[in-house]
Amino acid sequence: MKLISCETMRDGIIVAMTFLIIGGGLIFLASSIIPNVAYFPLIANVLGIVCVLLAPITIITTFIATVWPGSKKKMDNCER
Repeated sequence: MKLISCETMRDGIIVAMTFLIIGGGLIFLASSIIPNVAYFPLIANVLGIVCVLLAPITIITTFIATVWPGSKKKMDNCER
């Protein structure tokens, strides 16, 4: 099983971008569109903040995985 490869690096960036977009969308929905019924805006806002906070964590984890000492040989084969 290849844990670190070019595909996992790209997938980490795509997941982080998805977290950021979904989090921003949920925060926008919570502030303007979702009606104030049964704490729905609060739930959407908290989920949005969690998604926005997971985006940099994913980017940092992907970066650390790519600069790990054993992964340099695998990353040299990636097309840039």
